[in-house]
Amino acid sequence: MAYYTIDKRAKADGTVRYRCSVSIKKDGKRVYSESKTFTKQAHAKTWGSKRVIELEQSGIPNPNDLNKITVGDLLKRYISDPNLGGKAGRTKRYVLDMLLDCDIAEIPLTDLSTSHVIEHCRQRNGAGAGPSTVNHDVSYLSSVLASAKPVCGIDYTTNPATDARPLLLQMGLIGKSKRRSRRPVSDELDRLIAGLEARSDHIAAKIPFVDILNFSILSCMRVGEVCKIRWEDVDEKQRAVLARDRKDPRKKSGNHMLVPLLGDAWSIVQRQPKTSELIFPYNSRSVTAGFQRVRNALGIEDLRYHDLRREGASRLFEAGFSIEEVAQVTGHRSLNVLWQVYTELYPKSLHEKFELAAVDKSNKN
Repeated sequence: MAYYTIDKRAKADGTVRYRCSVSIKKDGKRVYSESKTFTKQAHAKTWGSKRVIELEQSGIPNPNDLNKITVGDLLKRYISDPNLGGKAGRTKRYVLDMLLDCDIAEIPLTDLSTSHVIEHCRQRNGAGAGPSTVNHDVSYLSSVLASAKPVCGIDYTTNPATDARPLLLQMGLIGKSKRRSRRPVSDELDRLIAGLEARSDHIAAKIPFVDILNFSILSCMRVGEVCKIRWEDVDEKQRAVLARDRKDPRKKSGNHMLVPLLGDAWSIVQRQPKTSELIFPYNSRSVTAGFQRVRNALGIEDLRYHDLRREGASRLFEAGFSIEEVAQVTGHRSLNVLWQVYTELYPKSLHEKFELAAVDKSNKN
């Protein structure tokens, strides 16, 4: 049985679109679906009614008929593949889902050209997306197109997303993200801790926000890594924990690393209740969301949870640790990133050393 549904969606720029989804059910299970987006609801209804009749007459289309496959169809196959979309990180999955709602998803795969990719980037830029954000669109779209033939068995070998990249860079529509140097200033951290304590004291609260925040700073670990540490990963002798699958652009898994728990980080771990195989058995998104709500309520601007990782690395440099020693904690494979953090602190540390040297000299005299 074929049928259609229409969903009203608002795009990032405020314009309203109507997505018509046509599906076929057999024995109570959906065995086929396709969709198309329109600017008017009447057009969506007309297309939906027409496609339902066509499907009732001709049956389920051949999934490998290249002339009928859209970019959106390929996106859906990629997302549903457990070894592709199933292993995608949060950012990549978000971008892939977002692409399904864009005009480019409606274009037949055989018609897709560099001009379509450039137009997509123009639209995203016009809606307020920055070059680094749009760059994610192009990179992940390129991955999907590259999978068409070897993984999906679709005889499609061109990759307009890759071909469009040089011109997109020249046009300034895509680019690398700007390096952040934000750290909590003045009393921001104290205010955040007080706000998170109040949130943790709520009768319905279960997450020890303050412990997780302090642990994140002291261990320089990402919140996703913090919420994956197991009790079995604790090394009592070395006072360290095994951080599993740490982020590495060259490897997606198996990047396990023993991280020393310096200062109060060890004490924070020891006082957590052993109610789960995880030390912090909480959803990392819930931790981040709680942090964001408190931050916004306090009126603290442009401070992200990930900035706490930089705060932790900066504290280690200020304590006199070398770049190589800091990398042991942060897990950076390339020291270039840490070098940039260090050089931002370096002028200040030089002044402090000079003043100490001057004091020592005057004392000797």
